[in-house]
Amino acid sequence: MTTETILSIFLGIGLAASVGFRVFLPLFALSLASYFNLWELNHSWQWIGSLAAVITFGVATLLEIFAYFIPWFDNLLDGVSVPLAAIAGTAVMVSTVANLDPLVTWSLAIIAGGGTATAIKGASATSRLASTATTGGLANPIVATVETGTAIVVTTASLFAPVFAIILVIIILTVIFWIYRKLRPRKTKL
Repeated sequence: MTTETILSIFLGIGLAASVGFRVFLPLFALSLASYFNLWELNHSWQWIGSLAAVITFGVATLLEIFAYFIPWFDNLLDGVSVPLAAIAGTAVMVSTVANLDPLVTWSLAIIAGGGTATAIKGASATSRLASTATTGGLANPIVATVETGTAIVVTTASLFAPVFAIILVIIILTVIFWIYRKLRPRKTKL
């Protein structure tokens, strides 16, 4: 495996993790990176770097970011975003992975890309639901700000420092797993 292949995998996983926080922001960033020739995408995915895609993903990103600041509507948006995150996580992964057999690329994209995006989006949706239940939605804009900020940081790191991005993803997934274990009901001995 070449360095280019490894970095492309790290890029894909980093962007997939960002998709878990904001579905369209990483797609917009990838579109910009391709448009300005910062990253070369797989041949069949080069349309992502078109001006039409940049504009479409840019508008979708702005709408998504602002929609998450509307309490109660953000919970409805999460219901739609969880399956979209799986698809978008898979798409960013398959579009960026370089020099691998298509079977390996798609398997990696579905498992690492879609899986990472879905795990993070699920945790994100759960935290927003908990915020709504405990604060009546008043803290949801804070949750939205943290999620958007995290998506921006991980997306930027993915594009410019993929090794650092993969470290961030490991930290994020570790924190999510740790929180899940703390909140999971304990088995009681009879």
